[in-house]
Formats: sequence, structure tokens, C-alpha cells
Amino acid sequence: MKTTFFTLLAILFLISCKKESQQLTIAGQTISGRVQYQEDGEILKLKSGKFNYEIPHSKLPYKKVVLLNSSLIGYFTELGLEDNIIGVSSPEYIYSEKIKNGIKNGNIADVGNEQKYDVEKILALKPDAVFTNYISTFGNTYELLKKNGIEIIFLDEYLENDPLGKSKYLLVFGRLFGKEKKSGAKFQEIKKSYDSLKSLVKNETKPVVISNEMYGGQWFMPGGKTAFAKLLEDAGAAYILKGNLEEKAIPMSFEEVFVKAENARFWMNAGNHRNKNSLLSINPNYAKMKVFQNGKIYAVTAREQGKSNDYFESGVVRADLILKDYIRIFHPHLLPNYSLTYLKELK
Repeated sequence: MKTTFFTLLAILFLISCKKESQQLTIAGQTISGRVQYQEDGEILKLKSGKFNYEIPHSKLPYKKVVLLNSSLIGYFTELGLEDNIIGVSSPEYIYSEKIKNGIKNGNIADVGNEQKYDVEKILALKPDAVFTNYISTFGNTYELLKKNGIEIIFLDEYLENDPLGKSKYLLVFGRLFGKEKKSGAKFQEIKKSYDSLKSLVKNETKPVVISNEMYGGQWFMPGGKTAFAKLLEDAGAAYILKGNLEEKAIPMSFEEVFVKAENARFWMNAGNHRNKNSLLSINPNYAKMKVFQNGKIYAVTAREQGKSNDYFESGVVRADLILKDYIRIFHPHLLPNYSLTYLKELK
């Protein structure tokens, strides 16, 4: 009975999204099932998840904004909008040199971290808007900012299950910052590159792949309907959870992964470890796995500085470059002259 209920709920949700998408594509832009915008007279109507915004054209383009998530910075660097950022949180996690220099010279303020934001400092900056992923525990902070006239726009790109869907958020920022032409060209460039790379692997044998690592006694493996699983499919790989229908990470025991990884040749996104011994310090049982003994293991450390990692910054936008890394790893003969951008092999 419960299964039937959730199936019906899912169908109704899809129908709702489809109707909403059809309505919003009139004189507007559909980014994904979660995010759309349309023009309505002198108002820009933006929908992002459960949030709806009506932004007067008179307030656009935005000139100065605060970012509370470093994952959104990639969109600003891709569009050359770094100078529009006047405040950021957790600067130690920011990879962009231009933004780090802005913080050093005082042009960009540090407004706190994921434990506590400095609301007074944000209010004093008087930003046109604050951009962030929605985190329910910060509900009171969000309400306080809204009561003081600050527009808070929630964009949860990490929930997208299509890599190019994340890249397409460029169009949202392009509209809000008066960079429509540039954002459109950038997205088409990324999409063309992605589609071209994807076509390379059509006739290739698919190696078995596992991902991530254990944390707190469980192995959190990306579900079969996540953006990561889609990347592996497009890169010509056979992900061990390919048939799974989850859009989130799935907690598994070591024993479960051990059995499923029997024929795995590659272990991808193994945290930020520097070598295989570092992995063993987390769980010595890794040494029993064939992929650890005879396969290849890659971590996302090629562009890491301190606590910052460009895989989670520009990599959010450049789905084509991440795909290119995976194809170079799984099918090296297809891209013999390409050097990895984000991933690095553990020895």
C-alpha cells in the first residue's frame, strides 16, 4: 500500500512539474524540473524548488551580492562576475584566486561560516541579493535577513541529477546579472563539448566502477539516478548501482560494496586522499578488495589548495571537463594527449 501511495505521489509530482514547465517556458527559460524563470511585464518570475520570486526589472541587473555557498562561485568565475561579489562565507573553502585576493584586499567581506553567519555584517553590506543553498537549520537567519529587506535566492544546484542541468544554471545568473548573451554562449559551449565527448564512447567496453569511501561505518554510494551516475554512464562506464533509482547517496555496509565490487576496475572520487595508504588508515579492509589490489583509484585532488577544491567550484559548472577526466581514465586511448583536470590517481 505504501509503495502504491509513493508511486502515485511521484506520478502526480511529474505531471505537476511538466505542466509548470510548459507554462514557464512561455517567454521564459526552463533550466530543469526544479528551476525555471519567465518574464511577466516588468517582473521576472523565478521558481527554484519550493521557492518563488518576483523580481522587478528595475532591480536588475544585480550589482552587488553575497554568496553563502562556495559551490555557487563557479558560475560567477565562468561569467566574469567576481567583481559583483561583496561578501562570502567560509573563505577557506574558496578556490578562485581572484576572489581570495578580493578578500585579502578588503573588497569582499567574510560574513561567517556554516556554523553561524554574521547577520549584522550582511545587513551593513546592503547587497542586492544573497545567494545560497537552502539549509533548514538557518531558517531564522533567512527570516531575519528578509525582514530587513534582503532578497535571499535559494539555488540548490547540488540536487540536480543531470550534470548539464547544473551547468545550465549559468542562464539564471546571466539573466540576473545582465549577461544573457554570454551565459547562453557559455552553456552552449559546455553542452557541445559534453555531447561531443559522450559520443566518443558509444562503442567502448564498459569497465565496472565504484565510488566514494566509508564514513562513520557506512559507505555512502551515489544513487543510480544522481548526476554522478549519469556522468559515469556518459563516460562509458558500468556503475555498480546503475539500476538503482535513488537520487541521493545510499548508505551501504563494507560487505555489500565488497560483493558488488567484485569485478570493479576503477574506484572513483575516493575523497581527498593523497595515496592508498591514506585510504587504509580509514579502513584497513579496503586492502581485501580486488580494485584496491589490482585496479586504479582516483581522488578529486588535482586542483586542491588547503581546504579549497576546484572540483566543487568550477567543476559544478564544467560538466564537460569532469566527463573528459572520466573518459581519459576509463578509455585512455580516446584522449591520449589530455591531462586530467580534477582527478588524480592514488599510488
